[in-house]
Amino acid sequence: MNRTRSNPAGANLLAVRSHNTALVLDLLRGAGAEGISRLELAERTGLTPQAVSKITARLREDGFAAEAGRRASTGGKPRTVLRLVPEAGHAVGVHLDRDELRVVLLDLNGTVVGERRGDTGLGGGAETVLALVVDEVTALVTEVLGGEGLADAGTLLGVGVALPGPLDHVGGVLHRVTGFPEWEGFALRDALAGRLGVPVVVDKDTNAAALGLAAGGEGGSFAYLHLGTGLGAGLVIGGSVHRGAHTGAGEFGHQVIQLDGPPCECGDRGCLEALCLAAVGRGETGEAARVLGVGAGNLAGLLDIDRVLLGGRTVAAAPGEYVEGVAGILAARARREGMLGDAVPVRLAPGGERVVAVGAGQLLLAPVFGRAGG
Repeated sequence: MNRTRSNPAGANLLAVRSHNTALVLDLLRGAGAEGISRLELAERTGLTPQAVSKITARLREDGFAAEAGRRASTGGKPRTVLRLVPEAGHAVGVHLDRDELRVVLLDLNGTVVGERRGDTGLGGGAETVLALVVDEVTALVTEVLGGEGLADAGTLLGVGVALPGPLDHVGGVLHRVTGFPEWEGFALRDALAGRLGVPVVVDKDTNAAALGLAAGGEGGSFAYLHLGTGLGAGLVIGGSVHRGAHTGAGEFGHQVIQLDGPPCECGDRGCLEALCLAAVGRGETGEAARVLGVGAGNLAGLLDIDRVLLGGRTVAAAPGEYVEGVAGILAARARREGMLGDAVPVRLAPGGERVVAVGAGQLLLAPVFGRAGG
């Protein structure tokens, strides 16, 4: 259902966002099409029935919740159950990689309802990249939601952009992206927000992916390791994305594991990324997986995480070999250290090559449901 400018649903959803509303919205989303009653909402949130009625009335008025039918009660008349209306809100997720662009449109359930791709990445230069992002985002939104531009997309919450770090997540300013020093100090968030006219959030690709995975149901503490044109990690500790004191956590690929090793584009020598990508370049997948496993073992030993998830286009090209290789290194480490129980499990991250773009969309969606993750 398209919304007109007179009923800006996306803006309304941002306006009503509060802790209590987020609790209710999250439960409505979790209930799916079957819905949930106001009584159950009150019981599970700890809010009074009156507070729940007030919140749900506003959500229904603004089109974010609707009746899903009636359910028998233990006495009295059947209870009305409510459900989330997924099409009442949307977010764009942009994965800006070193050599390509992927743009997805998500509904409130986090379901991909549209996608576009471009073959220009960070290497294209700032003006070219900004123009491409604006064109692709605008084309996707108008294609799926209708209208003549983003101003007509009343359900749009905003745009999340994920790209290689390091960067300042709070300010939306890039630092010295490995291999692309010309982007250092570029205020990407403000530049895109000015051109698009909607809220923009910028984060590292690995953090966005980790947030998206957590929002999609990955619980506990885990590391998402992304091996594509570079190597990085997104960390979720106790259910929240760990960005660090200066939002710079997760520079996993630039831990030195070989003193005086081969030079890395970051300026150091013997970095995990340099060694891993060199093996990939030689076609030695087993060696690349072994190197990745050594880094994963260091991370698991340092943080005592529940699991390791692998993703990125390089992993996607040989998923079994990477999972087996990394798991083998972690298992050997567990035996060597006499760990209690099994080794840290390793598996592919769900979502395939969309995982970062979907996570970028969750930069806008997750806070609405109280799952910002830090």
